[in-house]
Amino acid sequence: MKRTWTIIGVADVARSFKWYQSLFGQPATDPAHDDFGQILDTDGTVLLCLHQWGAHEHPPLTSPDNAQPGNGLLLFFRVDDFDETLLRARALVAGLEEEPRLNPNTGTSEFALRDPDGYYVMVSALAAA
Repeated sequence: MKRTWTIIGVADVARSFKWYQSLFGQPATDPAHDDFGQILDTDGTVLLCLHQWGAHEHPPLTSPDNAQPGNGLLLFFRVDDFDETLLRARALVAGLEEEPRLNPNTGTSEFALRDPDGYYVMVSALAAA
């Protein structure tokens, strides 16, 4: 088995941690560290890693000033509770980047929003509509 651990640079790990937990309907907990946290699925699978800009001297995570956060990156999540996630998303942002629609290529409903650091987050239903 193989897993991808997507890591994004964020300004405030705790704030982003709570934001993603809210989006996914997870109980609020604190990240393991001030400068790094992992959003986990109920089975322990890592969904997303949050890394504070500038911590640990990783070259691509030194500063958001070197490139716009999210440039060339689309965070794409498939969820089994699409309607509930949509309600939670609407409570987190003033407006969606893309309103819910049926993707003709996948046959699933999807919508998009921006996280607190400006990353483009696409949410798709796990099952076809």
